[in-house]
Amino acid sequence: CGCKGIRSCLLCEGPAQAAPPPQGEDNFTYCPETGLAKGNEHSAFAGWAFPFPGVFLKEEFISKDEESEIVELMDRDDWKPSQSGRKKQDYGPKVNFKKQRLKAGSFTGLPSFSKKIVAQMKACPVLGGFLPVEQCNLDYMPQRGSAIDPHFDDWWLWGERLVSLNLLSKTVLSMSCDSEDSIQLFPSFSKENGELSPPGSFTQTSACKNSGEEGINCVLSPRLVPSKEVTVAIHLPQRSLVVLYGDARYKWKHAIYRKHIEHRRICVTFRELSAEFSAGGRQEKLGKELLEIALSFRGRPV
Repeated sequence: CGCKGIRSCLLCEGPAQAAPPPQGEDNFTYCPETGLAKGNEHSAFAGWAFPFPGVFLKEEFISKDEESEIVELMDRDDWKPSQSGRKKQDYGPKVNFKKQRLKAGSFTGLPSFSKKIVAQMKACPVLGGFLPVEQCNLDYMPQRGSAIDPHFDDWWLWGERLVSLNLLSKTVLSMSCDSEDSIQLFPSFSKENGELSPPGSFTQTSACKNSGEEGINCVLSPRLVPSKEVTVAIHLPQRSLVVLYGDARYKWKHAIYRKHIEHRRICVTFRELSAEFSAGGRQEKLGKELLEIALSFRGRPV
């Protein structure tokens, strides 16, 4: 396998599985319709919620036929072993993140089949001006114990928006925070039960009306909890597109746990350049060169 250091998979752990990677329990679930993270029913946070900004989720971003065609084209190229039971195909420049060095290397651009995907992204409101300079395909299989630990994507080279297309099966993106800050929760109730519906934003205290008793005001007291105690599940349906930006990109780590890989899953992640490599940045010239290569759409995996 491709595991190094502390990372492992079912192949290198062996039958005993002596030290499988940690698999956290998400205690909140992200709701795309409201933009809220809502406490899970059997957690200590049931009935509570908080705004979770920086996530855009588009279901059925591509059709079943498009999905089948894309995967077939991917499988014509080799998949290289990667860490934690994954396999990968990289289309991007040669990077040394520790030394912050970058060059085109053998990069010949994004694959031809991605041209249509990138064009479709322009219809997404949060992807205006998005120009991908790198694409990484990751293959997850339950038989290999595929996963990825909580992490931030680099922000020296990669810009604010991380875009991923989820293929072949559903999964869960688990968000966690190492910050010493606290999160302010507010009570969340369902309209179906004729109870309170959470307002769009809360200050230290908030007033609302009980839908069953018009005209009677009630005060909801927020609850402060340490950020480290909160984990948020973002459910990714098959063929969905997810964009992380803002707080979800820079304050919250993201992970995929083994238990959320039930069948083969392919993640196609696109990344844009940071400000340093964009117009007006210190390395604008290099960034422009890499974008010209990327958007030729004539690439093979590096």
